[in-house]
Order: sequence, then structure tokens, then C-alpha cells
Amino acid sequence: MIDHLLHGGPRYWAWLAFLCVVIAIGFGCYYYQLDYGLGVTGMSRDVSWGFYIAQFTFLVGVAASGVMVVLPYYLHHYKMFGKITIMGEFLAVAAVTMCVLFVVVDLGQPSRVLNVLLYPTLNSVMFYDIIVLSGYLLINIVVGWTMLTAESNELPPPAWVKPLIYISIPWAISIHTVTAFLYSGLPGRDYWLTAIMAPRFLASAFASGPALLILIALILRRVTSFDPGLPALRKIGTIVTYAMIVNIFFVLMEFFTGFYSQAPGHMASLQYLFFGLDGYGRLVPFMWLAAVLGIGAVIALLFQRVKQDERLFALALGAIFVATWIDKGLGLIVGGFTPNPLGDITEYAPTLPELGVTLGVYGIGFLVLTVLYKITVGVREAQLSPETAQQAATAEQASPEQLVAEAAH
Repeated sequence: MIDHLLHGGPRYWAWLAFLCVVIAIGFGCYYYQLDYGLGVTGMSRDVSWGFYIAQFTFLVGVAASGVMVVLPYYLHHYKMFGKITIMGEFLAVAAVTMCVLFVVVDLGQPSRVLNVLLYPTLNSVMFYDIIVLSGYLLINIVVGWTMLTAESNELPPPAWVKPLIYISIPWAISIHTVTAFLYSGLPGRDYWLTAIMAPRFLASAFASGPALLILIALILRRVTSFDPGLPALRKIGTIVTYAMIVNIFFVLMEFFTGFYSQAPGHMASLQYLFFGLDGYGRLVPFMWLAAVLGIGAVIALLFQRVKQDERLFALALGAIFVATWIDKGLGLIVGGFTPNPLGDITEYAPTLPELGVTLGVYGIGFLVLTVLYKITVGVREAQLSPETAQQAATAEQASPEQLVAEAAH
């Protein structure tokens, strides 16, 4: 199956070249960070977790969201999701890979990762987070690759893989639950000290991850002959809609708890994020953008006409993805640190080296995803009729302008 990586049109090789350039830029920025230390980032004494851990938190949710296609297909035999299940598992592999890399770059010195393994602290939530993430990565690699191999050989999957699939379902929920405990277990941070942190994490994960999966599937449907089935994508879109509604509800619960009770610590972070506090409000425009995009997308997706129109469907899903990324990939971390337990405000913004390293990690993640999806699509295209395979090859060679013209037609 590996040989499918060697076959592709100009756009495929251009995409790989682009990812390699992004990775090279990221590596250069990381080398600079290694040389000068974490002082080149925007982090400080008061904001000790920044953009790296924010991306880690968000991507754990993307990884956990694979359960939303695995559970209906394997547990409830919902055959409509059959073509997209392996894609969900491979998306989880790429997401967990990026999670691990973001933890490594946040440590400053990569060798410090060994301290967690050589000198484990059994009462540390981080220790268990690494265990569940590593296990989830291994499970998804084994299950996804085994199922794809069986599909390539046109054979039923081996019986031993089914228990792993069943184990992966609660395991997916556990990885984001344990990640939430990293925050809600800190009594000095009022914004994170809430019992609904784990449910809130899961709700946003089940909105953002499937939304990204649908967007990728729509792109593959345009540039290859692989068709995951629009009815399946629309059904997943329904899951995204309701998950986002629950996520918005949880955010409103935080507002009620903080402002109705007039709890100063809980109110301060929300005030800083959405209204500004003591003249500081760097994140206010971003948080309101997230609110508008999230609520607007949910309202749009409640109409069947939006789901029937691929462009509107993609725009609404993209809005949900961006909204959850702003909320968890930026606001959650900074809001928890601002103000500090003494009431002082230290605003945080990622620096250029920080952004460069982040882009490099995302480049590695998308390279892993491209490799896995290229093999998956190649296996499925090999099972098509010669006429369909020729159409797929023609589509891959086509220019973007031709694709747009065909779509408009």
C-alpha cells in the first residue's frame, strides 16, 4: 500500500513541497528557541502556559472526536459511516502526533520528557495524560492500518481488532477528560475550577473534530474519486450542530455562575475575555468573533437548505471550527491565567518564533495526515472500475480553475 505515496499529480507534489517548507521554517524557529530558551516566547511568570499548550488542548479534542464516527459504525452498525471511519481514526493519529510535539516544544528542553517516564509522579495528572494519549495513538494506528489492509486485500478484518475498537471508544473520551483535569484540578485558577470543564471540553471536541473531518472529506471529494457520501457527511454535520449547541450552553452556564453569584475570581476572567478588565482587553475582539461565528453557524446548520448546499455547509463548519479554536486554542489558556491569583494582569501574545514553531508542528501533523489519507484514497481508488480510476487521475491533474469551473457547472 505504501507505493500509493509515489503516485500523484502536480498538486499533490506541490502540497508536499509546501508542507516541507513550513516544517523547515518551524524547525528553524525551534532551533532558535533551543538556543535562546523559552524567553523568545510570549510566556512569562504569570502566563506559564501559552500558545503551545493551547494548541495541545485543542488538538486533544480533535483526536477524541474520532469516536463520533467510530461509535455509530462499529457499535451500532451504522453502515453510512463506513467510508469515513478510517479517516476519523487517521485524523486522530495526526492530531495526537501534534499534541505530543506541542508538549515537547513547550518543555524547552526535549530531554525533560524523559523525566516523566523515568521518574513518574503517580499523583500527577500529566503522567496519566501521557499514558492515555500514547495508548490512544497506538490503538488508532493499529486499528486504522489493520482495517485498511483488510480492505486493500478484500478480506474481512481479523477478529482480534474488534476488542481494540471497543476499547478505543471509552479511551477517546478519557483522553480529553484527563486533559480537562489538568485545568480543573488547579484550585488557584478560578476560571478553570469548575466541574463542567470535562463536559465542556468533550462538547467542543465533538463539534470541532467532526467539523474538520467533514471539511477534509469535502476537499477529497473534489480532488479525488473518493466519495465518502454526502448523506453521511450531513449526518455528521447534525452531530456537530448539537454538540456546538451543548458547548454554547456550557459557556452560558459559566456566565450565569460567575455573574449571578458575583464570585470575583470567576467573573474576572470572563470580564477580561469578553469585555476587558482594568483597561486590558487584547482578546475581546477574538472572543466576540468566536461567539458570533459559533452562534451564527449553529443557526445556519439548523436549516436543511444549508446542509444541501456544499459551499454553505462548508462555510458553517469552518465557522464552528474557527470558533472552537479561538475559544480553546487561545481564550481558555489566557483566560485562566488572567488575572493572576493576586489580581494582577499580565497580557499574553504569541511571538513570531512561537508562531513559527506552531506552524512547523501543524506542518508535521498535516504531512502525517496527507500520507495516511493518500494511502487510504489510493487503496479505494484501486478498487474502482478502470473508467472511474481514469476520471480520478484526470481530476488530480486538473488545475484549480478547472475544478472551480466544473463545480459551478
